[in-house]
Amino acid sequence: MADLPPTVEAVFPLKEIDRYGNIKKQFENKFGHSPQFFARAPGRVNLIGEHIDYCGYGVLPMAIEQDIIIAASTNDKKMLYLSNTDSSYKDFQCDIQNFDINKTDPQWFNYFLCGLQGMTEHLGLTNPRGLNCMMDGTVPKSAGLSSSSALVCCSALTVMHANGLSCSRRDLADLCASCERYIGTQGGGMDQAISFMAEAGSAKKIDFNPLREQNVTLPDGVTFVISNCCVELNKAATSHFNTRVVECRIASQILAKSQSLNWRDYKRFGEVQEKLGLTLEDAVGLVKQVLHPEPYSKSEVCQILDVSPEELAQTSLSSNTLSVESFKLYDRATHVFSEADRVQKFKEICDTRPVEAAEKLGQLMNYSHASCRDLYECSCPELDKLVDVCVNSGALGSRLTGAGWGGCAVSMVPTNQLDSFLERVTTDYYQKTSRGNKVKEALFATQPGSGAAIYTV
Repeated sequence: MADLPPTVEAVFPLKEIDRYGNIKKQFENKFGHSPQFFARAPGRVNLIGEHIDYCGYGVLPMAIEQDIIIAASTNDKKMLYLSNTDSSYKDFQCDIQNFDINKTDPQWFNYFLCGLQGMTEHLGLTNPRGLNCMMDGTVPKSAGLSSSSALVCCSALTVMHANGLSCSRRDLADLCASCERYIGTQGGGMDQAISFMAEAGSAKKIDFNPLREQNVTLPDGVTFVISNCCVELNKAATSHFNTRVVECRIASQILAKSQSLNWRDYKRFGEVQEKLGLTLEDAVGLVKQVLHPEPYSKSEVCQILDVSPEELAQTSLSSNTLSVESFKLYDRATHVFSEADRVQKFKEICDTRPVEAAEKLGQLMNYSHASCRDLYECSCPELDKLVDVCVNSGALGSRLTGAGWGGCAVSMVPTNQLDSFLERVTTDYYQKTSRGNKVKEALFATQPGSGAAIYTV
């Protein structure tokens, strides 16, 4: 499947007919003619495996039913015209071949430009067609459900189809993972991979370098529920995310040097572990042996790696982490290796399907959240409170999902207790925190959805 292009279909999903009709109508009102096609890319929820994809480890997400849709037509003006069904997002236009991506002000249209730039460069488009686009999105923004990556993927898909070209799902996923770096996000590829490779009814175990995917059948009798703590963080607008990436990079380099490896050849924990032939449990032991729990100063890192601050900037830092002076290497490394181990155990449980599968998976999810909260420090008080409420309301397991620092939790709930779970979370979190008016869009059950697709008109 990964080597096939996204599907091109002539019939919209039946339950979305009204929505596509509304997008078409708004497109016609804006541009004076009907769209030639629609591109769709889903958001995702990561069931387990947080902040480890960019360290070289597999993750276990599923696509959600919420998505980004772009209605599009080509134009002969060599112009890009972007509009949004949500009027709070301003229209944007530019020359299709001459534009800048603003890293310091990551507005919605910059994510479309990421997909446009990556696709034109990858496909060698020297004369791309102009585009008229109307976007509609149901993925909550800045919630950890990959709304920005879904937009990048949908943009790339739109550009590809508008220019009469075709790429495999695997190539599109790899390409779009690189595209988002134009806006400064140093992600690892999970969001893009599941957006293109998802299959309805199944989660995926996704591994990297090279990109590979396996279907994961989830236990019967459970439903996954997404709940938004209603704290938003745009990860491209802060250094939180990239600081964690850099801390992992530096920790992997120090571990490599401690084992007499050429540390400049290593940037990911997975590469170091593989080279040393360690199990994940052994790797946790190496962390305890080599790294100290106290934060490292930049000067200490430079001393250990025997480099100047300028060399460290070139070998290990990113543009928006040059001013970071303290690095928590022990905690970040411990989280990554233990979280990678939890992903492996999660898949093994799903594959072997023991009687107590759901309870075991829930326990792994709870351990994952604790590690994200305490070792990776990517949670926030509101999200921790929400996770506690979910567990106390009957979830077998609950954890933050996505980059964190706000956004959503994902909970695994016995299906026969779903209604009572939703009622208790509504009462104990949303109504008690004055967020009752947000419940309708912030709390919902979801099923594994399908991947990106094109719909012709």
